[in-house]
Amino acid sequence: MYCSSTPVVRRCLALGMSVVLALTPIGALRADMGPVRYLDPGRPVASRVDDLLARMSLDDKLGQMTQPERRHIEPDEVTRFRIGSVLSGGGSAPSPNNVRNWADMYDGFQRAALAAPLRVPILYGVDAVHGHNNVVGATIFPHNIGLGAARDPELVRRIGAATAEEMTGTGVDWNFAPCVCVARDDRWGRTYESFGEVPELPSSMTTIIDGLQGSALGRGPTSVLATAKHYVGDGGTAGGRDQGDVRLSEEDLRAVHLPPFREAVRRAVGSVMVSYSSWNGLKMHQNRYLITDVLKGELGFSGFVVSDYNGIDQIDGAPGFTRKEVAAAINAGIDMVMVPAEWRRFIERLRAAVEDGTVPMARIDDANRRILTKKFELGLFERPMADRRYLGTIGGAAHRALARRAVAASQVVLKNDDVLPLDEGDRIFVAGRGADDIGLQSGGWTVTWQGAPGATTPGTTILQGIREAAGGSATVTYARDGTGIDRSYDVAVAVVGEQPYAEYEGDRTDDLRLDDTDRETIGRLRAAGVPVVVVLVSGRPLNVTSELPGWDGFMASWLPGTEGAGVADVLFGDTDPSGRLPVTWPRSAAQEPINAGDGQRPLFPLGAGLGYD
Repeated sequence: MYCSSTPVVRRCLALGMSVVLALTPIGALRADMGPVRYLDPGRPVASRVDDLLARMSLDDKLGQMTQPERRHIEPDEVTRFRIGSVLSGGGSAPSPNNVRNWADMYDGFQRAALAAPLRVPILYGVDAVHGHNNVVGATIFPHNIGLGAARDPELVRRIGAATAEEMTGTGVDWNFAPCVCVARDDRWGRTYESFGEVPELPSSMTTIIDGLQGSALGRGPTSVLATAKHYVGDGGTAGGRDQGDVRLSEEDLRAVHLPPFREAVRRAVGSVMVSYSSWNGLKMHQNRYLITDVLKGELGFSGFVVSDYNGIDQIDGAPGFTRKEVAAAINAGIDMVMVPAEWRRFIERLRAAVEDGTVPMARIDDANRRILTKKFELGLFERPMADRRYLGTIGGAAHRALARRAVAASQVVLKNDDVLPLDEGDRIFVAGRGADDIGLQSGGWTVTWQGAPGATTPGTTILQGIREAAGGSATVTYARDGTGIDRSYDVAVAVVGEQPYAEYEGDRTDDLRLDDTDRETIGRLRAAGVPVVVVLVSGRPLNVTSELPGWDGFMASWLPGTEGAGVADVLFGDTDPSGRLPVTWPRSAAQEPINAGDGQRPLFPLGAGLGYD
């Protein structure tokens, strides 16, 4: 706990009392209402919520339902408007971006929340989708598509727990993850956020929720709130268009896209984020049937529902949001609204909708009850500040070792003409844009929203991993474009693939072919007459059908993150390849969408992968 050490606080701590209570002028909490029960950690959560709700004004309640972005709100505004949550969008970080500045920033916002009359702490949300990836120096794990290839729910649970520890050190207590979408079209720019194309894969990987939240929310010092997203069907949009339309019958929507959310709810996930996409023309952000009737009613979800970033703006198709859109979203069952910049306008329009009866007060109270319940369960009223004991775990050796094992487990060998595993005594020539580039191998949602090539954060590149695995006496030569290779080398390794990207900007409507630069690099290696192994670093299958016959080895590495040595572990046989395709690999982009059981003949089927036996 990072807090004041005044005598009254020390005495309250010794008595097991809430730090918030110790710092609170009781008069400000409306003493006429009797004892301040909600600040008593010995009382049941439901009783504490009842007591707090009874003390809250409409301003307090509207503030709890509002989530601005850190760049668009000052700490004093958090106090004044009773804001319930703040987020960092992709790449939104303190400057300089380091672990202590993150903790300081979090504590500053939290102190501001605690300065309001009722002393209700905020939740701080980030997209920690493959580790605490907004923070420079954090451990970056493989993206979900790689973890789907690993098919190891316990490994994924441990990754969730490691991510929670690193978040805890910076104070951040709410993770907008996991994405449990079922990606059905590889052209979609968020394919790598999916564990796989069949519902069984994302459903089995919801163990990451257990890792993030712990055995129960708030049980243990590193428990953080998890979010199942994006509800529902975002991986099944027509043409693979991000934020597009899911044109399915209800029967098919339930069979393919709903099961992972059912499993997430079974694991008591704390929040669910609504998708930008539509279902048969109706925006999910206004779909009362799916949010209230199915998710909260049928599935029994007791947490709270959050919108996506400016998601309510899209309900009527026009820029910005109207009072009608605000009312439609809240009445549909959205409890907290991610409204990065125009949060004051949101509060005004929601207040007007409540005052004229368009949004019932019962709906406002239900939303607040859901939000406050999770804050109490997390223990935020007792432990509101960053737990700096965990700063040392961020990018620590134990987490990087875990990530390296995850990388190795995610590698999928798809072709091997007696060239793998590599021999430590080989003369090895390494080429390709992805060989010595942390940013490229980590992909999007790494330090910045779209990600970027280059040395964006500390880690081990694939080239560094190869050199380490080959040993000091081996010959490992590197040329990014493949120039300088000759017949004296025993093998060439080309590390090629996609440049970093994230949602929307990552959509592809082309033929999913390799970049011309990559194809030219591989061509130079082949021209030397030595065996060529292609390592593909990508967020989805690419069209390699015409090139594959000229390759002696082919390994899908997905987006491995900061621990490139895990790729080398498989290349050299220190770890036997165990990864299996989590998606169907098409022969051409013309087959998209292609999925198991649809009657098409793929290049490689779902579940394909070779070992070294």
